[in-house]
Amino acid sequence: MEDKAHFPPVNPVTSGLSGKCPRCGQGKLFSGFLSVKKACSACGLDYSFADSGDGPAVFVIMLVGFVVVGLVLFVELSFQPPIWLHLLLWLPLTVVLAAAVLRPLKGLMIALQFRHKAEEGRLDNPDDI
Repeated sequence: MEDKAHFPPVNPVTSGLSGKCPRCGQGKLFSGFLSVKKACSACGLDYSFADSGDGPAVFVIMLVGFVVVGLVLFVELSFQPPIWLHLLLWLPLTVVLAAAVLRPLKGLMIALQFRHKAEEGRLDNPDDI
């Protein structure tokens, strides 16, 4: 049964980045660090549609990689520190940045998926016509 309730439009960027429900903007989207709840506690939206796949991880790799590689190159060309100092600086920074960015990006992708009614691709079956 399809829900016929009307909700005012919620900005998918603010709701997604803050981990709120993409329909009402009130309920929590996550039950753990990256685990999506079954449904919204405020409006009852079923989150079974939410499948962000590897999208957030790809964006994290691109964003964090760009920042860290840029900083590594700057430090290397400016100061030429030993390799152990590079490892000491950049490994923890990479892990912290990736962890900080992954959850908001997953929420954003789920909110955009809801907003644009994105679904898994299906092939048209000529027998259904």
